Amino acid sequence: MYFIGIDIGSTSSKVAVMDERGEFCELFLLPSGFSAVKVARQIKEALEQKGYAESFVTATGYGRVSVDYANLSMSEILCHGLGAHFLFEPDCTVEGVGGQDTKAIKIEGGKPSDFIMNDKCSAGTGKFLEISAGRLGLELSEIYKTARKNPAIKISSTCTVFAESEIVSLSANGAETSEIAYAIVDSSAHKVASLIKRLENQIYFLSSGHINFKFANLKFMWPNLFFKPSFDINAFSKYCSRIFLHNIKQVFWR
Repeated sequence: MYFIGIDIGSTSSKVAVMDERGEFCELFLLPSGFSAVKVARQIKEALEQKGYAESFVTATGYGRVSVDYANLSMSEILCHGLGAHFLFEPDCTVEGVGGQDTKAIKIEGGKPSDFIMNDKCSAGTGKFLEISAGRLGLELSEIYKTARKNPAIKISSTCTVFAESEIVSLSANGAETSEIAYAIVDSSAHKVASLIKRLENQIYFLSSGHINFKFANLKFMWPNLFFKPSFDINAFSKYCSRIFLHNIKQVFWR
């Protein structure tokens, strides 16, 4: 018997497979694309080809209802919280920047005790960074490598649409692409920080997609936003909400 966690996110879909000993057998991701139903089928086919047909499947994320072969469906808040606790045992605040939302989850006693989400606006989300990078003619991954600080260059708008206009204006006025790139990332970091500060803690666990690994590389900006916090980044953290399947296994098979 294998235990499989599937997260159908707005941008990418992640899969984690664990055996009965609690060891990872498989970790992979696919672009979510236009159809959550289609990517759920692709995942099923991939799992069957790898020999994981006999498994207990739990689904989460925006597209979890599309995983019609799942034995269990759960909210991503609970999954992120339990997954983070499995990877990083101390109580902390889990921060996640997704394609369409930003979330913070406070862990107390190993369980989510409170959470807050920015799901009404794309500011501070992966979509904000993606659109802003595109306006500069950059790939999302390039914006971090390109960024060079100039204190005089700022993106002040909290709306993605207005921020895009600011980017055009800055470029027209002669600002360097590298300077605008830094202003974009700095603006996004401040937006995320203002959200998770409402669940202030001494330890923060960075989870979710690859955006968070890039934020970790730029965490030198964050001490200006928090009072000497501690950060933890785990190699499996982008599979964080899928790893809750270990906890599910303990609940159903203990």
